[in-house]
Amino acid sequence: MAAAIVAAMTAGGGVLASPAPTETLRPLVQEALPDVPGYGLTAVEVGFPPGAKAVPHRHGKAFLFVHVLAGSVRSQIEGQPVRTFRIGESWTEKPGDHHVLTENASAKEAARLLVVFIAPEGAALKTDDVPNEH
Repeated sequence: MAAAIVAAMTAGGGVLASPAPTETLRPLVQEALPDVPGYGLTAVEVGFPPGAKAVPHRHGKAFLFVHVLAGSVRSQIEGQPVRTFRIGESWTEKPGDHHVLTENASAKEAARLLVVFIAPEGAALKTDDVPNEH
């Protein structure tokens, strides 16, 4: 199950060289939704070491609930202001949202998120932006 979740999270994503550390994923649960045929719930813990940031990305057809378990994270959905979420705070993301900024707000303390996806079964849960080629 763990390999399938991590593969689904990174499907279609490009790899970018970056001196900053990136996020880590720890799969927690993956279940079909019994009353919503064709949809499932996937929950992961996302860790951000000090100074870590994620590549800009989208979550396809997934609806997300995100809760800060530790530390603080700066986040921005395209067209919205940058927000800092601290331990105990939560937000949601709609299908198709472009997540242009996700980073640990601290250069010294780790941050952890609980991310819950509701998505069509088999759909990619995260697709990183591919850099423009010149």
